[in-house]
Amino acid sequence: MSDSVRGYPLRAFVICLIAYTTAQMDLALFGYAVPAIRAEFGLTLSEVMAIVSTAFLLGGALLVLLGWLADRVGRLPLFQFSLLGSSFLVALISIAPGVAALTALRGASIAVGGLSYPITGAIITEEMPARLRGLFMGLLQIGYPLGWALASLWSMWLLTEYGWRQLFWVGLVSLPMVWVVRRYLREPPRSVAARSTEAPPRFSDLFASGIRERAITLFVAQFLFVWAYAASIFLFPSFLREVRSLDAFNFSLLIGAGNAIGVLGYVLAAWIGERVWTRRNTVVLWTLLGAMLFQVLVWVPTTFGQILFVYALMSMFFYGSAAVKFAYLAEVFPTRIRALAMACCGSLAVTMGSAAGPYTVSLAIESWGWHLGYATLVGVPLALAGLLYLTLDSLPSGLEVEDIANRIGKEAQPNHG
Repeated sequence: MSDSVRGYPLRAFVICLIAYTTAQMDLALFGYAVPAIRAEFGLTLSEVMAIVSTAFLLGGALLVLLGWLADRVGRLPLFQFSLLGSSFLVALISIAPGVAALTALRGASIAVGGLSYPITGAIITEEMPARLRGLFMGLLQIGYPLGWALASLWSMWLLTEYGWRQLFWVGLVSLPMVWVVRRYLREPPRSVAARSTEAPPRFSDLFASGIRERAITLFVAQFLFVWAYAASIFLFPSFLREVRSLDAFNFSLLIGAGNAIGVLGYVLAAWIGERVWTRRNTVVLWTLLGAMLFQVLVWVPTTFGQILFVYALMSMFFYGSAAVKFAYLAEVFPTRIRALAMACCGSLAVTMGSAAGPYTVSLAIESWGWHLGYATLVGVPLALAGLLYLTLDSLPSGLEVEDIANRIGKEAQPNHG
């Protein structure tokens, strides 16, 4: 490994990856608990997805504010707040007395825990050497499948032995990461310099000339992708139970193992996007392959082994495309608004897509049946998300973030005409 990566940059990456994984693990617990929550409160599929959607809407609004604060006051204070707050909010879900409290706590945990997305992305973008930035940004995204895989292990034990409420106690496991971040991470020098030499970030900066079109396209592409992602992941346990007749242990095992195998797709996408092809083109290929494999998953396999094989392959491409999306999003905005841009074009799009996708798809499933509703309203938006990236710049890998800003236009130029 290069000397430029050894030492602090590698340490920062490892800490961010562990923190990001534990945050995703905490947020993933809800997906495994959905069938049991439905049973306890007597909810239909669309009613429980309405809880998911409302929670994401609540979380999305707060996430934008938190991303803006990360650019104004620094990465580390908000990172520590995210880890601490998320741990307690996830644990509190275990004592939710009813649907309203469950929705409020889930929404708050999404906002606070979801802040790990723009914060870790900003830190790695600003600390990692340019020629390896995309690779390590992509590797950071394996926190998604690793988080779901870890959550599946807890689900296989706690959900099957004790129930869904005890499952959310797992949120407290990530508390030690607050001390690790405080002790071993620094505020990125680029972030410090931007706050000291440039004007404070404003929300309107995202709509400046040269940034506006890119921001809108990335938001819409991310919204469509996460519409499909959230609908696929939150409804899949119910699909496996109701259509493929798997119990909680087996659907937890299948999803966890499939996501663990799917890590290979994240690594391969990150490497190809950094070394072989541009990130934009890799996103398009991975997303379209993922859309095709999702159709196969819904219609074809019936046995546990067949479903696991196709699910793992689909995860490699569908979910693995996030590895290059994340890197592309982080590097095409100037440093002083990077966390804000990632919160708006990334996290807000994630929460809005997560709010709209599962609920809308659940209504389609109840009207059209599992196969037609699930396949159509996940596969089509996913393919559209991939095609939208064709309208964006295909940038060579290995550029410094300052060079990227100069190449595609850092911010609006004043009009003196």
